Amino acid sequence: MDALRHDIAAACRVLAARGLADGILGHISVRIDADHLLIRCRGPRERGLAFTEYADIRLVNLDGEGDLTGGYRPPNELPLHTEVLRARPEVGTVVHAHPPAVVAADLAGIRIRPVVGAFDIPGARLAEGGVPVYPRGVLVRDRRLAKEMTAAMADRPVVVLRGHGLTAAGDSPAQAVLRAISVDTIARMSLAVVGAGGTLVDLPAEDMAELPDLGSGFNEATAWRHELARLGGTAPV
Repeated sequence: MDALRHDIAAACRVLAARGLADGILGHISVRIDADHLLIRCRGPRERGLAFTEYADIRLVNLDGEGDLTGGYRPPNELPLHTEVLRARPEVGTVVHAHPPAVVAADLAGIRIRPVVGAFDIPGARLAEGGVPVYPRGVLVRDRRLAKEMTAAMADRPVVVLRGHGLTAAGDSPAQAVLRAISVDTIARMSLAVVGAGGTLVDLPAEDMAELPDLGSGFNEATAWRHELARLGGTAPV
């Protein structure tokens, strides 16, 4: 449990370092069992995700009750996490972030599509499968709204929240955060292409078929070591 709390704290800092969770917005959770999760909570010294500490990660139940000593409280959007975990038993981690490029692309009518190939193979495959949109710019602060978002997400790993941000799911904090980064990368690329007067074109099927599966050891493990190395020694552990 201690190691997992450190992992979640580091994943929060990665989100901030990548510009996906500016200021004090965003949170990450990890399923512990059917009734409990570790989640990044708000504390009395709140400074935002870039400065997430081990102590900010707390064990709570699906109703937000648990280890909240010291003035901590779960995020207002706790239901965003718990409804995904309730509906999808295969999910181990839920990430919520506010990447500006993803919000801007969606508001401009630009969907996340497989417009890149070998530039980001995991991202291309994620986009090929589709990235749905939850079309309400609301704070997902109760089960009713969270169920709407989860229905829009369906069985996909990422859903864009209109005028809000995104929710990503995965087996681990590393996988879920890397998926969020891939969606952000494609959104940035798409905005740049359209801004330059270009037209977005999906990668041809024959090119998609040529993209190799480099395996999780490279796509995830190596990529995550890189993200952690990018943090350097500037953030608390």
